[in-house]
Amino acid sequence: MAINRKRLAFFERWFDPVAEQILGAQDDIELVRLSYDAAAADNWAELATSCGYQIGARTELREPWFGDAALLARCPTLLAISSTGAGYDVIDVDACNAAGVIVVNQSGTNSEPVAEHAIALMLGLTKRVGFSHRAMLKGTAHDRLQLSGNNIRGKTVGIVGIGQIGRLTARYCAAFDMTVLACDPYLTAAQVAERGARKVDFPTLLRESDFITVHCPRNAETLGMFDAAAFARMKPNAYFINTARGKIHDEGALIEALTAGRIAGAGIDVFDVEPPPPDHPLLHMDTVMATPHIAGGTVETHYDMAKATAEQWIALLRGRVPPRLVNPEIWPAYADRFERIIGFRPDPLPGA
Repeated sequence: MAINRKRLAFFERWFDPVAEQILGAQDDIELVRLSYDAAAADNWAELATSCGYQIGARTELREPWFGDAALLARCPTLLAISSTGAGYDVIDVDACNAAGVIVVNQSGTNSEPVAEHAIALMLGLTKRVGFSHRAMLKGTAHDRLQLSGNNIRGKTVGIVGIGQIGRLTARYCAAFDMTVLACDPYLTAAQVAERGARKVDFPTLLRESDFITVHCPRNAETLGMFDAAAFARMKPNAYFINTARGKIHDEGALIEALTAGRIAGAGIDVFDVEPPPPDHPLLHMDTVMATPHIAGGTVETHYDMAKATAEQWIALLRGRVPPRLVNPEIWPAYADRFERIIGFRPDPLPGA
């Protein structure tokens, strides 16, 4: 039987209430608010009859509500899962492909604040902002010369992944007359140049960069790519910045590299466990500036991201091709399921 009112499930709240306002005003969409504290059986009953699932960010998301094969098996009418931001590592895309479920994200909706945050960490580290603040709190900031930092003008920055966020980071670095390198295996040298950087391989980026900033997704290719060997190849006066995802860098290897003085410092917005426990070693190092995965979370971006998410859900549930589709290769299988569940066939992919 065709579904006239599509159910869209989400846990707790959106980053900005504008999403709920927009979606709640649609006659053909029924919003289903779930709670992590509710009985699991009640949540499963709601999800089992939903067409869409707006999954939470990793920091807030709890088991067993990850977008994995087990969840998909219990949700026969589920057509799509949407991530909160650009990252979608809480969703098993292969499992979704097998189930005929499309995955969408919010790529591009929070690029500016993440790039700005990376620059802020670079400046904070090289100007020794965190170190000086701690020295003042300890009463040891008597000799200002000992607190002297460095300029970033003329330095070399290496960007790992020059997509939406990396491209903006390159532009902002150019304002400081920095030399910009980029390692991105999915772009040609010409494409990287168009984005304001010189394409290099990973060993070259490690060897030549004064700052390394990570802007790639977390996946099988990037998990643990910054290990002990990678940190050992960096300059001893170089800084490592990660505003992308935890586990792209090996936390133990980073702690060891900082303790041994093999690199100068690190700016970390993402951790293996979020939020990190207050006794986490990185939080107590003078050479580290840490934030709790807030790079993409500004007031302005929360609104923009929530609005874009709502608009994408409306398009998707009305049979249009969503603008930020992660797995277009399964569209034919998805279209068959959509027609069977909703009662009409969605639009074809452009060019199909």
